[in-house]
Amino acid sequence: MTYAIAEAAHRSGLSIDTLRYYERIQLIEPPARDSGGRRAYTDDDLVWLEFLTKLRMTGMPIRMMREYAKLRHQGVASAGRRKQILVEQRTEVLSRITELNSCLDVLNHKIANYENCERAVVTERQAATA
Repeated sequence: MTYAIAEAAHRSGLSIDTLRYYERIQLIEPPARDSGGRRAYTDDDLVWLEFLTKLRMTGMPIRMMREYAKLRHQGVASAGRRKQILVEQRTEVLSRITELNSCLDVLNHKIANYENCERAVVTERQAATA
């Protein structure tokens, strides 16, 4: 099945401009063209776009994504380097998760403190009206 650029954008959650940008910087191969010369994305293209989106969500820089995309075309011969890129990114993600969990602990502590304050106010009001 093939998809016009608008449908590919919709299905991937990326904008049309982002799809064109990814093509221009060689993150994605130029898609096939239909008889009218319009881009025709495949299901495989959408799977690759989903993977790229995940890499971006991890905070991977575009330059690393470009390296990964370039290596991808070398096939199995580049598996070691591609794995290394992903292992390094996983380390970054785990570090960010640790930092975010620390931030979450602070937020939870503050929220619990404010809940205690609210309960104290309610208790004081109830005591004053009794």
